[in-house]
Amino acid sequence: MRKSRPKKRILLPDPVYNDTLVTRFVNNLMVSGKKSLSYQIFYDALEIVKKKMENEELGPLEIWKKALENITPAVEVRSRRVGGATFQIPQPIRDSRKVSISIKSMVSFARKRSGRSMSEKLAGEIIAAYNEEGGAFKKKEDTHRMAEANKAYSHFRF
Repeated sequence: MRKSRPKKRILLPDPVYNDTLVTRFVNNLMVSGKKSLSYQIFYDALEIVKKKMENEELGPLEIWKKALENITPAVEVRSRRVGGATFQIPQPIRDSRKVSISIKSMVSFARKRSGRSMSEKLAGEIIAAYNEEGGAFKKKEDTHRMAEANKAYSHFRF
């Protein structure tokens, strides 16, 4: 849209945990409009997390939120052409985009994992992100490393 920003849609909280962040995650997990199936995958993944990490004092939802927090980037690099050369310019990210990037990376790296079912793959990625390892955490580290390497070009941003 040229003139105005589109209105933000109001998300309803999920039925079990009553949390809108869970709904946002499930919407990204959903394929071909099968929302009830993606809710089932998410809740099964949290059950697997609960079984595997029962020695933790946190509940499965708190473990998932901590895992999301661990893979959330603070800066990103954007390409910008200045005088014929393309520079990677580090920029801070809005809060809504931070959450969106972390959710998308967790879902995509969970899909790439090896495992029997999607809920097992997702549980593995949640546990890996909670322990600050795995593909999604590595992606965040690579983004931060790239931003640090291109810090000299940050004066080009406006």
